[in-house]
Formats: sequence, C-alpha cells, structure tokens
Amino acid sequence: MTTRSSAIIIVAMSGALALGACGSDATKTGTAATGTAASDCPTGTLKAEGSSAQKNAIEAAIKSFQTKCSGTTINYAATGSGAGIKQFIAGQVDFGGSDSTLKDDEAASAATTCASPAWHLPMVTGPVGIAYNLPSVSSLVLNADVTAKIFLGQITMWNDPAIAALNSGTTLPATKISVFFRSDESGTTDNFTKYLKAAAGTAWTVESGKKWNGTAGEGKPQNAGVATAAKSVEGGISYMEWSYVTQNKLGLAKIDNGSGPVELTSASVGKMIETATQKGTGNDLSLTLDYATKTPGAYPINLVTYEIVCSKYKDAAKGKLVKSFLTHFVSADVQKSLEALGYAALPSSVSAKITAAVAAIG
Repeated sequence: MTTRSSAIIIVAMSGALALGACGSDATKTGTAATGTAASDCPTGTLKAEGSSAQKNAIEAAIKSFQTKCSGTTINYAATGSGAGIKQFIAGQVDFGGSDSTLKDDEAASAATTCASPAWHLPMVTGPVGIAYNLPSVSSLVLNADVTAKIFLGQITMWNDPAIAALNSGTTLPATKISVFFRSDESGTTDNFTKYLKAAAGTAWTVESGKKWNGTAGEGKPQNAGVATAAKSVEGGISYMEWSYVTQNKLGLAKIDNGSGPVELTSASVGKMIETATQKGTGNDLSLTLDYATKTPGAYPINLVTYEIVCSKYKDAAKGKLVKSFLTHFVSADVQKSLEALGYAALPSSVSAKITAAVAAIG
C-alpha cells in the first residue's frame, strides 16, 4: 500500500463525516468528548453475522465501541454473506453483513421479518485482490481476459504467453497454476465474478453470483481459507479481500483496466467507488459499481460490505443499540482507522448519505 496516497484519500473521504461516537468520558460527565450524549451509549447485546470480507474492519469497530460504551456486547460471526442474509431473514441476528445486495425475494422476506423495509447501509469498502504465490515474481500484471482464463482452467502455467505478454521484462517460472476459490456462498465471489463478467466479456463463460460456478481449482471456505491455501502452494492464486493478501504476505497483482496497470491502493479504490450510483431509494443505499471502468488509475475489483438492517426494529432497545453502533462505525475516526487494516474509506458523498440513513433507523 502506498502510505502517502492512502493517507491523502482517507483524509479527503472522511473529512465530510461529522458523526459522534460514544465517548469514553460519557459515563463520567454525561457527555462524550465529541459531544455525543451519554444516552447514545445504550446497554445491551447485539448478534450479527455475515461477510468475512469485513471481519477485520467490523471487529476493530466493535472493540473500540465496546471500550467507549462499556455496557454493550456485540457478537459478529464471519460466516460469509450468504449465511448472514439467511440468518437476518430468519430473525436470528440483529443485522446481517453482506457484500451483495438482497435479491427481490430476499428483500420481501426481510421486510416481513422486520415488519418494515430492510435497508442496505454500505459501511466498508473492501477491495478484492488477486493474490498469488510466486516467490521469484515481485510484480505481476493481469487483466480481465487473462484472469478469466486462469480461473476457468484454460491457462494452466505461469509462463503462458498470454501472461508473459502483460509482463514484459519479467521472468515467469514454468510453474503450474493452482487455483483456489471460495467454497461457501460469498459476496467476495459475487463481486469478483461480476468484475469478470463485466470486464472480460466472452472470455468469462459461467454465471456470476455468490456461489462459485467454475469447474477448475479447489474450493476453500471464507477469505481465510483461500488465503491459507494459496500461501501453502507455490504457484497458488486466489481472489480475496485486500487485508487477507497483506496479512498472508502474498503477491498482489496489478490490474490493467484497459488504461494501463493499476496498483491496489486506497487512492485507486476511491477512483472507482466515486463512479458508483445508488440503485436503492431513500435510505436504502445499495450501490451499482462499474466493474468495467476504464478510468485511468481506477482499481476495478471492489466490493462494498453492507450492514443490512431493519428500518424500524420491533424491539426499540435493539434498534437503539444498532443505531448507536453504526453511528460509531461510520464516524470519521473509525473509518480512518480501517486504512491500516487494508480497507479504504468510502467517498464523502456516500458517507453523508449513510449518516442520514443511520439517524433514521427506528
């Protein structure tokens, strides 16, 4: 990660966030250091489940929230987006984490469970990295066409001419490519395959979705599973949330989006997210991402993790606690802190809408 560019975009994106958090002085003075009333630190317990892509981000936010609001407990199980949606619809968790939006039938079921519409609140931008294990290759460029053929098992050796053509001057080893994909239903898979479908054209011949539909490679559960697998085999390759690439010290491919190779940084992620459009209405902030963007310097493989919430909770105390935690999560300080974990802050235009939506939760 380029520290300077990351810092610049984090400051630019998070500057518009003016949300308070539950301050550590709240229980002593009645007012937090940020001016948030002590009543914004309600007591109680929340259960949440879903996206493993946001695991490191939400765990950091939970830790800081529970430190400042000591009477709260929030339990988050990183079981994957598919499981998170199912548990939310079943009424087993207070909010679900998902890297994909609800389908129409899922949204209808969630509204029945909530007795109010469910909203998508984008809290975490998690770039999807293409991670590789080639100790002799310090820099690797891929594009959508070549990536599609690798993950479909059509390109099987690292020194294949198609890869070599993108990496002039780099000596590629005659090493077998070992593909690893997510075996569980995953928003990371959904977003990665949406990128391939949008950017690779006819080279990507299978359906996109939370379930992996390719026939090559070996499946492993969750981001941690594919990261461990790719790390264990020389020649391994997989797709995973950015922080798992860095944590496992794997190589990270640059992506040629049609306007030249783009390194994954907070700045390059921000350029892509800025082109997103809102497809939900009102406070339902589901977004449409342009995976086929050719904007110079825009990293095209990104996911947005949503916290899927009831717009009005049947249990008012639960609603108040969800609202308090998400206010903390989207605050400028917390969003800025996520950069060190491999995430990128959302653009201020999106953050401002989240601020209003969180405030409207009943």
